[in-house]
Amino acid sequence: MQSTAALSPPTSTAGNSAALPRGAEESPRSQVLQASSTDVDEHCASLGAWRLAYDQISAGAFRGSFALLSLPRVEVFRENTSQQVRQYGQLGVDRFGIALPWQASGEVSFNGVSITPTRVIACFDAEVDMCTPEQFELRGVVTSAKLVEELADTLRIALPQDAWHQLRAIEMETAALQRLRQLLTDVYDTLAASPDAFDEPSLFQAIEDAVLVEITDMLPTARPCDEVRSAAARKRTVDRACELMLATGDEAVSILDVCRHVGVSRRKLNYCFQHVLGTTPIAYARAVRLNRVRRDLKHCRDPHTGVYDVAASHGFWHFSQFSLDYKRHFCELPSETLRRGRAA
Repeated sequence: MQSTAALSPPTSTAGNSAALPRGAEESPRSQVLQASSTDVDEHCASLGAWRLAYDQISAGAFRGSFALLSLPRVEVFRENTSQQVRQYGQLGVDRFGIALPWQASGEVSFNGVSITPTRVIACFDAEVDMCTPEQFELRGVVTSAKLVEELADTLRIALPQDAWHQLRAIEMETAALQRLRQLLTDVYDTLAASPDAFDEPSLFQAIEDAVLVEITDMLPTARPCDEVRSAAARKRTVDRACELMLATGDEAVSILDVCRHVGVSRRKLNYCFQHVLGTTPIAYARAVRLNRVRRDLKHCRDPHTGVYDVAASHGFWHFSQFSLDYKRHFCELPSETLRRGRAA
């Protein structure tokens, strides 16, 4: 991984300082992190204090980049990923986030809900679990959920309570959404032109205020998408199917077994997987197992453990087919991954 950082990698400062009056903060500062990687796990490691894990779902060389402007009360981020990935984990305790899909090679479907230009991905102190398409860019803002609650209470804004503790697709008023989009554009134009400018407290305090103003302008217009209920049902079907397919890593589990376990037809199961994860059940299960093999190979230090041992532990018994699938997915042989891991 190649990375450059104007300051040290960020820690989650927004949750600690958000409840304090600005005058009570000691030595407020900004932090800028910019990183790029050709490995999905190394990309995850560049996400600062966010506790997320990614599985690469589509096959091909991975390229990712991440930029984070971390201010005392607000984090502004931009992320690019070249392959389809499933993201899961947490942004941290007591975190609120709004993310805007910026560009993608295809339609953006989030947990079975299509993200249109008037929709955002909102995280109200929730677990992150989403699947993003190939050639995807995401921009957004993360701050303290407590700070957002306090601002809403002060300004008498009714927050969408049914979205709390859930990762949801939310409809927003178009004009307010466009203002936030323009603000994020301006921030990253400035970051690209002169990253040292964010060392000036008056500038990052102005950015914080602008971001929080836009968020408080957007929230009164927020409303759940119409298809959220049906999307949640599709997500439950997919989660139950994945639980069976990935519990042991046994590729012998048939689609018929999965359909019986979940209680849906094969056509319905494929429909749910396509809407939630953008792929088929078999392709998804194989991709997740390949990711697990790769992580084990990268961390294997036992000289007596070979590629076949690791592959077999995840249900891959046809070794030549496994090697072909692995190389197609990650653009390298499993033996090359093992050698790199041991050399590291």
